[in-house]
Amino acid sequence: MAKDDDTNHIEEEELEQEQPRAFWSGIIAFGLVSLPVSLYPAHSGKLALKMVDAKGTPLKREFYCEHDNRPLEPDDIVRSYEIEKYHYVVVEDEELEALEPKRSREIDLKRFVPLSSINPVYFERAYFLVPDGDTTKAYRLLAKSMEDEHKAGIATFVMHGKDYLVAIIAEGGILRAETLRFHDELRTPEQVGLPKLQHADKKAVEQMRVAIKKLMHKQLDPELLSDPHTVNLRQRIEAKLKSGTDVLKAPEEPAPAEAAGNVIDLMQVLKERLQGRQAHVSKPERAPTRGKPRGR
Repeated sequence: MAKDDDTNHIEEEELEQEQPRAFWSGIIAFGLVSLPVSLYPAHSGKLALKMVDAKGTPLKREFYCEHDNRPLEPDDIVRSYEIEKYHYVVVEDEELEALEPKRSREIDLKRFVPLSSINPVYFERAYFLVPDGDTTKAYRLLAKSMEDEHKAGIATFVMHGKDYLVAIIAEGGILRAETLRFHDELRTPEQVGLPKLQHADKKAVEQMRVAIKKLMHKQLDPELLSDPHTVNLRQRIEAKLKSGTDVLKAPEEPAPAEAAGNVIDLMQVLKERLQGRQAHVSKPERAPTRGKPRGR
């Protein structure tokens, strides 16, 4: 089933709300080297709030047609591209599926470039590349060489039925894949409406340098990366839970198919893999999917 970018991101965000688990496995291939790896999200996701009614029953979303004043069934929904207001070109699932790249379990490492040559504005999402297999010698060698030379590997691979361009970066002996935005996904300064550059006065530039130097620190303070909104919200939730205020309990439903044993610790997996031990991780079974809706 073809899925759009928004759906892919929603799925990934849902994965990130739980403890991380591998959701793609394959090999990094370049030259005569084949490196088995698994892909883990590097982001943990934000504190999620779920919508419930006043009794605590979880709510679900559905599409609603204002014109006919009725909720829509999955078969009533189609994808389209808006060419102008109220004018659309319908794109069927079959057409999207025909455009999907061939499935592949290979990260095709095509070239290496100086890490400093990649503008951070192209970075989209980060993933850890965790070594698989009985040996990590090739993984360690690649990570060490790239880190020492300050190089990034540029590779392509297929995930969720879509081609991705990634920059593979080595840091602390661990490989990380940063998916890259394509050029047409970025706005230009002209599109944003930035004014034309003007000549900077030398005296003013020197004054600015002095001001910057006074506020200079050797490195970024990790405390600055703590989201105060999330911290305050979590404290408020914990306080309400402790006092029993505004705590709702909906009727219990059967437990999902995923067992607690499927939850793993990513750092522990990395540690075991790099020590040459295979982490025993059972992959979660997916719940059976419904019939395929048209345009979904």
